[in-house]
Order: sequence, then structure tokens, then C-alpha cells
Amino acid sequence: MNTVLRIAVAASGFLALVLLLVAGPLYQLEWLGLSQAFGLMRWAFYLGVASVVVTLGYAIWRRPGARFGSVLALSALTGLIAAYIPLNQMQAARSVPPIHDISTDLDNPPEFVDVIPLRANAPNPPEYAGEETAEQQRVAYPDLGPVILKLPLDEVHEAAEHLVQRFGWELVASERDNGMARIEATDTTRWFGFKDDVVIRLQTVEEGVRLDMRSKSRLGRGDVGTNAERIRTFIDALPLVLNDS
Repeated sequence: MNTVLRIAVAASGFLALVLLLVAGPLYQLEWLGLSQAFGLMRWAFYLGVASVVVTLGYAIWRRPGARFGSVLALSALTGLIAAYIPLNQMQAARSVPPIHDISTDLDNPPEFVDVIPLRANAPNPPEYAGEETAEQQRVAYPDLGPVILKLPLDEVHEAAEHLVQRFGWELVASERDNGMARIEATDTTRWFGFKDDVVIRLQTVEEGVRLDMRSKSRLGRGDVGTNAERIRTFIDALPLVLNDS
């Protein structure tokens, strides 16, 4: 019985981490639905917390030798990681509004064109989510807005397209005509394979080129801040690409 208890205690943290790590891949393989995958993450959290408590309690009670003590310490660490990641995700979700459609132009958001057929079966429609979403974005992400680049349109367009490819997004469309340009792409998250669509609009203005960008999730009410962060990352990286060109 003591041997079984030792194995169970030592394995608890590792099992919690395994449950966490397989949640995304099993969803991508369509072996689990989204609610089931999220349920697996919850169980990973519960088991991770329990493994830390049980492992520490067992170590104090039995005072294992150095070798088994190292195994217990590693188990407690993996359990802590398994508990921390879902907790961190939950806290991140609570820190931002439950919206999934982010734009640098809230009065005239860039429109999807070529991406629309790819979103045919997506729960979230391609149209902009509306004024309620815009108001929540203004409060949560006041830093997001259009960017003016004092460069020719063709140079900005080529740099933006290059950056899309560098980020590993799937390029759906790239067009330039009559002082305007549009790029559409899809970014797929690694763990769960969620697909978010991006449209970049470039317009020739008196100061140079105005860049607006919109990022929208195909699935889910909230995005845990992913779309806003994607826009920020792109806008911050674009000048570096332009300087290199």
C-alpha cells in the first residue's frame, strides 16, 4: 500500500501537466470538443493544486531520501506549472473585456473581403461587431489607433506583406490599386489551433500612408487580449522591416 501511495503522489504533478498539454492537441484533432478541452484544463488545474499540497504533505510526513525527494520536488514543480497556466489564462481573460474584434479605426473598420468564404462556418460573422465592442475597446485599449508612415505606398505595402509572411500568417490576399492597398491573412494559434483573421488597410494621405488594421477571432466571445496584442506587435515590428528594406 505504501508503494502504491508513493507512486500516486509522485505521479500526480506529472499527470496534471500531461492533462494540460494534451488539451489543445486533442481539440485540434477533433477528439474533444472545445468545452471538453477546457474541462481538461480545469482538471489539470485542480490536480496540479492537489499534487502540490499532497506532495508537500507526504514529504513532511514520510521524510523521503534524497533520490525520491528529488522526484517529489519535480512532481510538485510540474503540478505548480499545470495549475499556474490555466490560472494565468483565467486572470488574463478577466483583465480584458469579452470582445474578439479589434480595429485601429473604430469609425470605419477595415472590411474583410477574401477572408469571408473562409469564415463561412465560423460562429463569429465577418462583419464588425458594433458600437458596444468599440466602446469597450476604447476603454481597454486606448493606445490602438491608425499609424501614419511618411513613405510611398508601394514600399509600405511590400514591407507589410513581408512581415505577414515572417510572422507565419497565412496570406489570403494582397492587392494595391489607386492609392490604396489591402492585405488579408489568417493567424493560427499554436496550442488550440484557433484561427484569427487579419485585414490591413493602407491609404495614401497627405502625410504619406495611413495604416489601419483589424484582427478578429472566428470562435469565442472573448480573445484574452490576443487580437489587440497581435495588432500592437505588427505595428511595432513594421518600422524595423521598413528600416531594413
